[in-house]
Amino acid sequence: MTIRSTNESPPQFRQVVSVDAHTLHADVSSALGGADSAPGPHDLFDASLATCKALTACVYAKSRGIALERVTVEVERDDTQERQGTYVLSVKLAFEGALSDADKHKLHETVLRCPIHKLMTTSTVDIRQSLA
Repeated sequence: MTIRSTNESPPQFRQVVSVDAHTLHADVSSALGGADSAPGPHDLFDASLATCKALTACVYAKSRGIALERVTVEVERDDTQERQGTYVLSVKLAFEGALSDADKHKLHETVLRCPIHKLMTTSTVDIRQSLA
């Protein structure tokens, strides 16, 4: 899969991001010269964790017949130490539906192992950059 990001209207910062047949947008804050018209790269990074956890809970619940009606994941960023190598994401989960305490516990344990959580916490990401 190839993800493509390109300026929507050069020389503006706003990006059109294509992921297969899907289109997203990204921008930077006005403090950085952007229009703050879309999430920034850090927002998209953080959102990948939230959406992965939510989707993992939904897939798990469906496959196990668990009556999960809604999952809400909130991610709060603390990037004050990012330049020192620490980027903290605090995650708050809420599960709704006719769920027992055991169901909620199992869902909580399952989302700890979502692919993006594992990628962010256990993998070395090797970025290879080239000029087109």
